[in-house]
Amino acid sequence: MTIDDLDDRLAATAFRRLIRHLQHRDDAQNVDLMGLAGFCRNCLSDWVTEAAAGDLDKEAVREAVYGMPYAQWKAQQPPATPEQLARMDASVARNKDGKH
Repeated sequence: MTIDDLDDRLAATAFRRLIRHLQHRDDAQNVDLMGLAGFCRNCLSDWVTEAAAGDLDKEAVREAVYGMPYAQWKAQQPPATPEQLARMDASVARNKDGKH
């Protein structure tokens, strides 16, 4: 089985669970997620926006992913350290397309 063989209903359920988990784990900063896995909450919201082919408002999707307005989330986060930023840059460089 490949990910493309997975039923869309199951994939959507798992995606929503991932989003709720990330909303609960607000201690996991985006820069740390980027440093470990090369993606973050912004990436998830961008991927949803891209999948909708412009039919969804980017800020509305971010609010759905974050569970609050993005500006509010960002204001609550501590500034990234140089070490976090370096890990993030190295991790993103490992992504298939070199982007997030």
